[in-house]
Amino acid sequence: MEDAKSKRRALRAVLASGKLAAVPGAYNALSARLVEEAGFPAVYMTGSGVANSLLGKPDVGLLTMGEMTMMAHYLAEAVSVPVVSDADTGYGNAINVIRTVHEFEAAGVAAIHLEDQVSPKRCGHIQGKELVSAAEMEGKLRAAADARRDEELVIIARTDARGPAGLEAAIDRANRYREAGADVTFPDALLSEEEFETFARAVPGPKMMNMGGYAARRTTPKMPLERLERIGFGIAIFPLAMLRAGARAERDFLEGLMAGGTAFELEHIDTLKGHPMENWYEFTGIGGIRELETRYLPEDHVDRKYEGEGYRPGTGGRAGPG
Repeated sequence: MEDAKSKRRALRAVLASGKLAAVPGAYNALSARLVEEAGFPAVYMTGSGVANSLLGKPDVGLLTMGEMTMMAHYLAEAVSVPVVSDADTGYGNAINVIRTVHEFEAAGVAAIHLEDQVSPKRCGHIQGKELVSAAEMEGKLRAAADARRDEELVIIARTDARGPAGLEAAIDRANRYREAGADVTFPDALLSEEEFETFARAVPGPKMMNMGGYAARRTTPKMPLERLERIGFGIAIFPLAMLRAGARAERDFLEGLMAGGTAFELEHIDTLKGHPMENWYEFTGIGGIRELETRYLPEDHVDRKYEGEGYRPGTGGRAGPG
């Protein structure tokens, strides 16, 4: 497992490369592992996804800093790639931001983003956003940059100004936030590809884009990654794409189970033959636990543990008496 500083350096290398990194959103440690195993260079911890999955509620500022840093720790511990984490509004004013940075940094993430909404905030693609003053946000970003114990931690400044105040306000704020100490700027919920191009021309330095819009009627366009890279963006996050795909699969499965019972589940199991999910216990790591037990526990104790009926790690699914 890479240490936190190495992951932060890896993320900075991505930003310095001039290449676009597509980064899916994860909402718990298992989903973060899936992102890494699929080959993506980083994981995005989506605050909206955590609110939806942990609380079963919308993203309207209900999560606490403690809940978010707890999840950030789990995600960062589960993967060897950098984790970019949503840190909402910083959970208070500039003074609160100091502790926010310390806690997320201790959780092991490679980057956090702070946004210029009034608290309680809301998902950037939903109407009703309100902004703090640019001066207040500049103070938060100065505090965040000064609070870093590891200078490699990446500070991302998100502006939600496009909706309430217009594109020019978003550009002006982003440039001010860069001067205040942000390493990366993040204009959320721009309305067209042309707006992203205008922003990119007007705001130098690394930039992040949210490939969001999970309502039937989208705000932000689903841009081709090649074009986004060409105009100067370094990271494109897909915050809720995996959560929505998983929730759809789960709901469809439950409808089938309600209608067909055990027979439907058996049909579903047949579709998993040869799939990484076929043996769920092995997929979630029980084989590694058996290896550790063999290495560190007394041999006779391990033998007794695996006597009798039940699944035996490392047997390819066979069960039976020890």
